[in-house]
Amino acid sequence: MGDTMDAIVYASTLPVSIIIIGVGDADFKGMEFLDSDTGPLTAPSGKKAVRDIVQFVPFRKYALSSKASLAKEVLAEVPKQVTDYFKMHNLPPSIQKQDAQVKQ
Repeated sequence: MGDTMDAIVYASTLPVSIIIIGVGDADFKGMEFLDSDTGPLTAPSGKKAVRDIVQFVPFRKYALSSKASLAKEVLAEVPKQVTDYFKMHNLPPSIQKQDAQVKQ
């Protein structure tokens, strides 16, 4: 698990999101730990993730729900993860010319 934590902490500086879907009746406490919704993930080296990039969803929680419900939960954190990355690098959103023409 230490190597995985190191990799996630490193990846938190990159434009990436990690989505984990737990399938089956296994104990997913390790995956919930990697999700680190309560604070930044800290690698064994002591280095902390600069942003949350992991979303863990246990499939069994949504097995009887609609596909849309599962998709909504799986993708729930991605917009914030994207905007956090852009803010971290001072990259403001840009308006595409095509979008600007549609708004006029």
